[in-house]
Amino acid sequence: MKKILFLILFFILSVDFCHAGVSVIGRLSQEKTVRPGEKFEGIIFLKNKGEGPGEAKVYQTDYFFFADGRNIYGEPGEIPRSNAKWISLSPTRITIPPNQTSSVHYTVQIPENPDLKGTYWSMVMVEPMAGASPEGVEGEKGKIKLGLQTIVRYGVQIVTDIGDTGVRKIRFLDRKLLSDGGKRFLQINIENTGERWLSPLVWVEIYNEQGQSIGRFESGKFRIYPGCSVRHKIDLTEVPKGKYKALLVADNGDEYVFGARYDLGIE
Repeated sequence: MKKILFLILFFILSVDFCHAGVSVIGRLSQEKTVRPGEKFEGIIFLKNKGEGPGEAKVYQTDYFFFADGRNIYGEPGEIPRSNAKWISLSPTRITIPPNQTSSVHYTVQIPENPDLKGTYWSMVMVEPMAGASPEGVEGEKGKIKLGLQTIVRYGVQIVTDIGDTGVRKIRFLDRKLLSDGGKRFLQINIENTGERWLSPLVWVEIYNEQGQSIGRFESGKFRIYPGCSVRHKIDLTEVPKGKYKALLVADNGDEYVFGARYDLGIE
């Protein structure tokens, strides 16, 4: 019996993964501002850190995610804002000698459609092929040796923005106070209800009943594609018990800043 553990690693930072075998080097998100009808090319670099030849298959999926932790990697071109059908890949299967670097080239042809606006995206998957495994090998006295084979699947996000078009808009969803590991957090779910991806810094300013500021507490930044949602947890452990006014802000780092006011009771 085979046991395969699939690990999907998606990072926005520039990284060089140190797993043996074929891995992606460089950014796992590639963005381009384009116009309808425009064509451009890009490269995904791969490295084989294994001691023997490494093989990987390259294919496309859509990519959608939600604040509750769900990630959907659907058939390419299914979601309305998928650009998967605009992208062609070469090669779709690659063999790399040990300790060598190779590349996958992609071409993006933007449709001649004046109605295009905002952000379109999809995922290019790079999946190293499984090599020989000890699983299913007969051991001494007829015993079966079982092993664990780990396959790491890398996802590279290909993002296209149509000029500076597209409505920027978010919606604050449910919020609640919760305790975790002896700390207190304000949990906020945020949905991108616009047409362009955003990456706002989220923070909350707490005021007491006299209107005095108790402090500003930050959560961080997460990329949010249109129709997707993320969850922020803001540490309020240092805020004493009491009743407060809270100003919640999502600042995209430009002229687009979103806010909401809440009553907050900490017991």
